[in-house]
Amino acid sequence: MDGSPSPELRTERLVLRHWRDGDREPFAALNADPRVMEHFPARLTRAESDALITSIEARFAEDGFGFWALEVAGTGEFIGFTGISAVRFPAPFTPAVEIGWRLARSVWGHGYASEAARRALRFAFDAGLDEVVSFTAVANVRSQAVMERIGMTRDPADDFDHPLVPDGHRLKRHVLYRVTGAGRPVS
Repeated sequence: MDGSPSPELRTERLVLRHWRDGDREPFAALNADPRVMEHFPARLTRAESDALITSIEARFAEDGFGFWALEVAGTGEFIGFTGISAVRFPAPFTPAVEIGWRLARSVWGHGYASEAARRALRFAFDAGLDEVVSFTAVANVRSQAVMERIGMTRDPADDFDHPLVPDGHRLKRHVLYRVTGAGRPVS
């Protein structure tokens, strides 16, 4: 991908779009929610949440893709993010592009993560990527279920200790899922 601006993406129920100033407050609330952040080393402060948006926007400018703000079509309700991003830490599977999502707890169980992730994968493969990975802490079975629903597979031999999680932390061990363009979702 060439670093040119990525388009807004749509599904039947969702819009994956660039970030707006109005997203900052609900994103900070999402990042402060202990259930949403259960599988991350820490919840984020408002300043850390705002800095994450700035970092995400920089990735769009640099790579031409990133984590899109996610809204419900028709209502404009901001519900989190979904997208793809280059993995920036060293690991046995890097260099790689990951797919990820983080949604407000109020919208869990509606299939939004899977729907948005399928659309982001289609974008990735249409743009020429051969493979996309996803990873999460071993205990995060909800995200692993999304990975499986979107056609990703796991080889336990690929599981790894996340280099950015402190040694001894309960979230250090991660599972790795993969999908290739040949196994891409059709929806």
